[in-house]
Amino acid sequence: MKKVLLGSTGLQVSRLAFGTGTNGEGGKSDQSLLGIEVLSGLLQKGYRNGVNFWDTADAYGTHPHVAKALETVPRKDVVILTKTMSRQYHGVKGDIERFLIELQTDWIDIVLLHAMTDRRWTEKYRGARDALSMMKKAGRIRSVGVSCHSLGALRATAEDEWADVVMVRMNYKGIHMDSTHKKILTMLRGLHDSGTGIIGMKVFGVGKLASDAKEAIDFVFSLGLIHAVTIGMMDRVMMEENIQNMGD
Repeated sequence: MKKVLLGSTGLQVSRLAFGTGTNGEGGKSDQSLLGIEVLSGLLQKGYRNGVNFWDTADAYGTHPHVAKALETVPRKDVVILTKTMSRQYHGVKGDIERFLIELQTDWIDIVLLHAMTDRRWTEKYRGARDALSMMKKAGRIRSVGVSCHSLGALRATAEDEWADVVMVRMNYKGIHMDSTHKKILTMLRGLHDSGTGIIGMKVFGVGKLASDAKEAIDFVFSLGLIHAVTIGMMDRVMMEENIQNMGD
């Protein structure tokens, strides 16, 4: 699968990220419920088919699954993205230290502040930002950023220069997006031009566009602003279809 540079992060990622957070909250997801052996096997198979980008989070409960997959995959050849729900300095710092143990890795490629909705987050959660920046400086994290779940949070991100990576909800029908295409694209253009890595999520509109998967994927990449998309996958057939739909 074709690899692209994720903005100015220096990370080479497949345009398809293996999402492990379908209906993910409270430490579990549809993928975590597959069990460690099944999900780790799918991640390994995805890697062998060119998917080197793995999307996990504390809220999904899939860190052990990723760690298991790493037993037979070279760490330097995969890009791991995870997320924290903590909003204060010590909470974020403690989370990262725990994530490193759970993932059984010396570094994490991308850590995002998860499910951000506060339009004043860049000021209100400065301690959380500082913790991520400190861990990045120490070499435990390569890139930092935010997963946006409101237009206000996305606007604050676009007006600030801190985030290396942003995750945004985007699909051609506007399902479960944070605003209109026009308003979101205005923000994304500024972020893209500044070198921010942009990852699309909800590209299938929480499953409502799955029957038009190719169209949904083509639309997101036709915008010319999104580097990669994360899609939750449950089995080999689903994964192979998504890889084929990427058109690489």
